[in-house]
Amino acid sequence: MFQWDARALEILNTLERAGHQAVLVGGCVRDALLGREPHDYDAAVSAPPEEILAACRSKFKCIPTGLAHGTVTVVHNGLPVEVTAFRKEGTYSDHRHPDRVAYTSRLEEDLARRDFTVNAMAWGRSGLIDPFGGQADLAAGVIRCVGEPDRRFQEDALRVLRGLRLAAQLDFRLEGETAAAIRRNTPLLSYVAWERIQAEFLRLLCCPGAERILLDFPETVCQIVPELTPAVGFDQKNPHHCYDVYTHSVKALGRVRPEPALRLAALLHDGGKPACFSLDGQGVGHFYGHEGESARLAEQAAARLRLDKGTQERVVTLVARHGLQIEASPRVVRRWLQRLGPDLFFDLLELERADGMACAPRPAPEPDRCAQAETMAREILAQKPCLTLKELAVNGRDALAAGLSGPAVGRALNRLLDQVAAGDLPNDRSVLLPLLNRDLREE
Repeated sequence: MFQWDARALEILNTLERAGHQAVLVGGCVRDALLGREPHDYDAAVSAPPEEILAACRSKFKCIPTGLAHGTVTVVHNGLPVEVTAFRKEGTYSDHRHPDRVAYTSRLEEDLARRDFTVNAMAWGRSGLIDPFGGQADLAAGVIRCVGEPDRRFQEDALRVLRGLRLAAQLDFRLEGETAAAIRRNTPLLSYVAWERIQAEFLRLLCCPGAERILLDFPETVCQIVPELTPAVGFDQKNPHHCYDVYTHSVKALGRVRPEPALRLAALLHDGGKPACFSLDGQGVGHFYGHEGESARLAEQAAARLRLDKGTQERVVTLVARHGLQIEASPRVVRRWLQRLGPDLFFDLLELERADGMACAPRPAPEPDRCAQAETMAREILAQKPCLTLKELAVNGRDALAAGLSGPAVGRALNRLLDQVAAGDLPNDRSVLLPLLNRDLREE
């Protein structure tokens, strides 16, 4: 039934030969029961970290990654296994870390302190060890806390987000008391570092069940992205939209590929609509200028999530430009390929297509403009066009030789690039050099 990596088993064997009970635990056991190959291995052992090191260091590379919490990473032929001493429950004053680490010799005590039943199973020489019904919950497609849900989330507030992510990742439902406790304990996320929230949140956005979970738990999403709070339940009062702003945004997210920046942009793309809402004389809602306000809010949210600069810029650009509606003509496509770059150009088309498809349960057949623009762009790119200053047949040295200086150099080169990228000029040095001289006369 179980096909474990032989390297992980050798680490267990080494610990057992030293007189300790050693088992595989957590996600690798869960994944094996689901018929999936485990990618990360965790083990638990009835020995403190000093004895783990003593048993393993002569045979394997040992990294003291978390000695204070009883963890040693043991590496065997390139496979890292996080080996942690059996621990038992304690107090968590900061809602993240135990006040003190207490070891135990009993595996069941160690499993009892874990977050969800599907993660509280172990495998050892005697087979599967499942004191809390994790295998049954896997079969039923349920995420359930081990023991009292409120206590689990109050021990480690990141479990609030991890529970949603796990349900979305496995496309499982959350058991009723667990779901209610997530809602009650969502404010505890304020105790968690934004870097940890970012990692779990972006993983959640890219999971197969993300759309369902985000719709079921808007209060948790808005704890992380408060900019979306006004969007929840906001009636657009527009014949083109049957969903409120938040629901529309989540449904758009579910229609783009699972890539973090693209999915985050889809979630945030209409965040500025409530602030820009107006009604015309016929009672129809409009959102003039919402792209700019949405981009401002997206920039704010991306900074709070501690996204790297490149990802922040990508998200904000997609949000700001999502209403662009790029015309399927060679000149326009070339211009936007040059301004955005190919990757962002195709992302924008995908977001625009998803935006249109998320307006109603059965949207009208997709207009072929996005598909035509995409096909046209790929044909243009196959011709290896000039889209960047680096590819331009003239450069800064040529501009300086022509007598230009300072900011005039950049202005002249960018003017030429715009014309070359649009197809108005060939990327030919003999054609472009005289135009630099013309720019000097105009300056």
